[in-house]
Amino acid sequence: MILVIAEKPSVAQSIAKVIGATTRRDGYMEGNNYIVSWCVGHLVGLADASSYDEHYTKWRYSDLPIVPAEWLFEVPKDKEKQFEVLKNLMNDSSSHRACLRYRCRT
Repeated sequence: MILVIAEKPSVAQSIAKVIGATTRRDGYMEGNNYIVSWCVGHLVGLADASSYDEHYTKWRYSDLPIVPAEWLFEVPKDKEKQFEVLKNLMNDSSSHRACLRYRCRT
């Protein structure tokens, strides 16, 4: 299986239709040896400064710039389900990964 990850659901549906991935699953489409899934906005973002140190809960000019030794990332609560779908698909040993970046002009 070839995994294709699109920017958003509508783009994934268009790609899936063209390549024949017509079976709808929870968070992805599959068929014709393809799995097509999608992101929903930014699935992962930089952690808030307070994640590094509670001292940064309230910012002060004297604390800036805040440059951590190691960057932390967070998955927003409303994106956790799709993040898990993609993580599981990418870690599935039965699928080869072929990620496409595609942007629509609006």
